[in-house]
Amino acid sequence: MNTKEQKNSIIRAGYKAVQELIKVAEEEIIVEDAADELAADRLKNAAATKKLAIFDAFEILNRIESEKAMLENKPQDKEKAFSGFAEKRSK
Repeated sequence: MNTKEQKNSIIRAGYKAVQELIKVAEEEIIVEDAADELAADRLKNAAATKKLAIFDAFEILNRIESEKAMLENKPQDKEKAFSGFAEKRSK
């Protein structure tokens, strides 16, 4: 398997990873007993997990697009290359 084939395999795997992260983000947060002392902590942890899944998915997609552009020898914007979702939004 040559480097280009390996990169294409990684890109396919990246798309699968994004789909799994989307599943995590779409899962409902279920709290069995709202009076439970740990319910607030569980909600906070679940929300943080969903946020991380969403940001990771965007970061993976951004990297996939950069890698695809390099494989296709397309010029890419230097500012977009290898910067994360949060970094791009902070400017």
